[in-house]
Amino acid sequence: MTENLGFGAVLARLSDLRELSIGDLSARAGVPGSELQAVLDGASPRPPLLRRLAPALKLHTADLFVIAETPVPDELAPFDTKAGSQIPLLAKYALTLPSGRRQQLRQLAQSLPRHNRTQPDPPTPAHQRYQPSHGALLVRMLGNRNLNWTASAKTLYQLTGRLHAAATIGAIGHGRKEVTPGLLADFATLLGIPSHDLAAMIGIDPPDQTPPQNPAAADVAELIWDIRSLTATQVQHISDKAKNLQQD
Repeated sequence: MTENLGFGAVLARLSDLRELSIGDLSARAGVPGSELQAVLDGASPRPPLLRRLAPALKLHTADLFVIAETPVPDELAPFDTKAGSQIPLLAKYALTLPSGRRQQLRQLAQSLPRHNRTQPDPPTPAHQRYQPSHGALLVRMLGNRNLNWTASAKTLYQLTGRLHAAATIGAIGHGRKEVTPGLLADFATLLGIPSHDLAAMIGIDPPDQTPPQNPAAADVAELIWDIRSLTATQVQHISDKAKNLQQD
């Protein structure tokens, strides 16, 4: 499939996947059909439109900003970049727990207080600035979960059992490594987004067969989303709790 990453094309593919006409999406999102049509025709989406479209498309709002290549608002961005390095170990602990205890971890994460951002986010390192490509969108969405290349590779291994080097994640982001159906499935597991949705977002043919979902990995993907607004200290607390739950 020819690469077409413009947001209008992505919106059209996602709408088709959801079996939504422009009128349906307009009504569901509560936005004028003319504004949607303008975006489908190539206009840049405004942030208020993205905020309304996200729940209508059943996507995280912050992810839709990433898909639209629009800066993620501070209140929707990961809070503490230092917390990302703790995610692989948390994933390892959480995966081994029964479903009920994984839900306890999610409830704990959701109950912890959120802190106000007192300093602007540090600038994105040069090596993490990507030109538009299939892989760039996927890796930027990992970043939206506070996962850098190393943390992504380690967490992918925990969730899928497949080993990818950190440099491989970078190569995917910079378009130097093709996004194969197997890679798409791995990213879908870590991002907590169905493979067919990801295929529509990045403009490639969906896989012929979708592997069965691992419920434990799906829970951990949701937990990773839950903790993106927490501090490193809070994430360490949740990781410690996960380790202790293994021993109860």
